[in-house]
Amino acid sequence: MTIDQQTGLEERATTGSARVVVDHVAASGPVIASLVDHKDHIAAWADDIAARLVAGRRLLAAGNGGSAAEAQHLTSELTGRFEGDRPAYSAISLHAETSAVTAIGNDYGYDQVFARQVSAHARAGDVVVLLSTSGKSPNLLRAAEAARAVGARSIAMTGPRPNPLAEAVDDAICIEGASANVQEAQLVLVHALCKAMEPTLRRGGRR
Repeated sequence: MTIDQQTGLEERATTGSARVVVDHVAASGPVIASLVDHKDHIAAWADDIAARLVAGRRLLAAGNGGSAAEAQHLTSELTGRFEGDRPAYSAISLHAETSAVTAIGNDYGYDQVFARQVSAHARAGDVVVLLSTSGKSPNLLRAAEAARAVGARSIAMTGPRPNPLAEAVDDAICIEGASANVQEAQLVLVHALCKAMEPTLRRGGRR
């Protein structure tokens, strides 16, 4: 292949749909890299959550849409395993309770689909993790209120400040970036959190 042919291929690869792909990946990089700025914050979360789980506390997680998928990713790593074998820990994705979600939504309104479950399942000392790119979802705001009412710790992963959810919870990590890129960074945050929790969870033993 000549230099001119190679140049032509590269130019075609960065036009149209391919250009969109390149631009999206390029935008994701700095947003994900910004998690390094939150390293101490993430580490503090890991230490706190792991200690709660080892002590027999429970983690509840919720989100909407893609954030629901990230919430479920977190709980699956805890009830299953992240790296190597270890005890299972109690972690529930509230959006995955489909009969409860539809019943509560039908009877009380969609704003209550998570709050009602937090009131049912959470106890003092548990942790409620809420994920949102906008930080504006009414059902997550109600869940934060319910967590506070029962004495559970509430934390949130959100997009840029200011946003209502970051103000409603006990603590939040807010990531700067476009919605899709924030969601991608949240998955990396979830994995970093799980990896940092692993040593304590392995030492915790079976309850």
